[in-house]
Amino acid sequence: MNAAPQDGRTTATRPAGGVAVTCHRLIHIYSTGAGDVVALSGVDLRISPGEMLALVGPSGSGKSTLVAILGGLMQPSAGRVYVGDHELSRLSSKGLASLRGATVGTVLQGAERNLLPYVSLSRNVWLAQRPAARIAGRRLDPPEAILDLVGLAGAGARRVGDLTPGQRQRAALAQGLAAGPGLLLVDEPTSQLDAAGRDEVLTALATVNAERGTTVVVVTHDGEVGARLGRAVTIRDGRVGAEGRNGRDFAVVAGDGTIQLPPETSAAFPAGTLLEVDHTDQSITLHAVATPSSLDGDDGVANISGEPGHAL
Repeated sequence: MNAAPQDGRTTATRPAGGVAVTCHRLIHIYSTGAGDVVALSGVDLRISPGEMLALVGPSGSGKSTLVAILGGLMQPSAGRVYVGDHELSRLSSKGLASLRGATVGTVLQGAERNLLPYVSLSRNVWLAQRPAARIAGRRLDPPEAILDLVGLAGAGARRVGDLTPGQRQRAALAQGLAAGPGLLLVDEPTSQLDAAGRDEVLTALATVNAERGTTVVVVTHDGEVGARLGRAVTIRDGRVGAEGRNGRDFAVVAGDGTIQLPPETSAAFPAGTLLEVDHTDQSITLHAVATPSSLDGDDGVANISGEPGHAL
């Protein structure tokens, strides 16, 4: 029961390589009984093939919604998203199912949600491979090779209940990697792990990226996890708020020309503050010349005296 299918298509193969991801002005609105909720409000994002990226932000910021759209699990309300050569809004339900079965691997938050507890780990991986194994010419690794890739060599006969939390999460990664996807989406893989378990999972992801070239996108609220993945994109209020690369933080200009100020800066300059913009070749300086409290009460016009404002 633990063996890989013997149909001639499931054999060891070269690394699959990563796919690129592009989001353009992505918007998603939920309708609830209390009204509409804007989960994403104009996300512009480019992810290179083979890149490792963290989506960082608090609960409710839009991270998981964005990943669900990238994985073809929901359609955006507006905007375009490309995974490799596929524009997801143009795919039929069958096309999206094929994408999820072969090109995109998704690991849900909570390792147990990805695994069947009553069969072995090898069987879990084999079951996840079945949709891709039906594609003519598709070649897949044996389950044991995928388990080895995430640091679970020799554990194929074990079941979920026999594993430590860190091992369970790595088994969930193996399930997401079963079909050899070019894009792996992982939702909060370290949220319930201790430091040792977290390191095991991050090491497994780095190995997958290095050996297979897989594009890896990780949702996390842990800034340290984001820093270790090389590039961290902060999602705040449904938009890309900032990026961290190689220990440096950057604000990001969106496709519509807007920019989110860092939280510590925006707290000092409330909504409605008038900013004067000075720019040279590669530098931009913002001067706060009026705040909402300085507006004239009668006509709503800012009382700008001409004195220098505060530079941001």
